Parts: sequence; C-alpha cells; structure tokens
Amino acid sequence: MSLQDDNKAAVGRWFTDFCGKACDLSVVDEIAAADMLLKFSLHEPRKGHEDIKGFMTDFRAAFPDLNFWGTADLIAEGDYVVGQWEGGGTHSGPAFKDFLSGALPANTGRKMRFTGTTILRIKDGKILEEIGLDDGVTALTQLGILRAA
Repeated sequence: MSLQDDNKAAVGRWFTDFCGKACDLSVVDEIAAADMLLKFSLHEPRKGHEDIKGFMTDFRAAFPDLNFWGTADLIAEGDYVVGQWEGGGTHSGPAFKDFLSGALPANTGRKMRFTGTTILRIKDGKILEEIGLDDGVTALTQLGILRAA
C-alpha cells in the first residue's frame, strides 16, 4: 500500500472507531500522536490523548446517541487526508458547557444534525492534528443557543 492508502486507512479507522457510534477511546492511544491537536470551530482546541478523550467522553455523555460518519471518499496527498462528514445526536444527558458560544442545561431533548470537512495530518502512522470546519451555525441554532433574527 502507498503512504496515501495507509493514511486513509488510519483516518477511516479514526472516523469509524473513534468518531462513529461505538466510540472506542483506545483508538486515541493507538493512532493519535501523544500531543495531537484536535480543533473544531464549535469548541476550544484540545491537545493530547487525555484532553481529547475527556472531550469526547463529555460530549457523548451529553449526547448519548452522538454519531459521525463519512459522506464522501477520503482524499489524500502526502501527510494530509481530507474527509467530509455528517453527524449529530440528541441532547438527553447532563449539562454541556463546551460550545464556545453557549451552554446547554441538562437534558434539553434538542436534536442537532450538521456537516463538516476535516483535514488530518499524519506522520509515521500517527494523527498529529485534526482541523475541522463544521456547520456550527446549524448545530447551535438547532440546539437553541443561536436564534434566527
């Protein structure tokens, strides 16, 4: 397999096993660099295994049915892989204060479903960073944090 194929395989596993419905946190230790950077427009940047796992644990506690899935073939060039995705869930858990633009009280029952594009950088089989741009306006509007004018 080529470098690009290996990198796409790692990202595919990240999307399926870590970001997907099952959320296997051990994947972080296996394929993420120790100082990996995770950065999306809705949340503060996260860095390192424990911070990334803690973020996902809290996110999934607040949204127990949270799920993300790819919506297009991955594109790879050198150390970079680009993926498109869709995801969402229902806020049926504890309060969630991690959104940059506001917080949710416990168990609002609100649903969010939104899309995004992510660029991941990989070196020697380890994900160094995942930088994503998501449709945060849609998610935050659905959750009632943002209101239409």
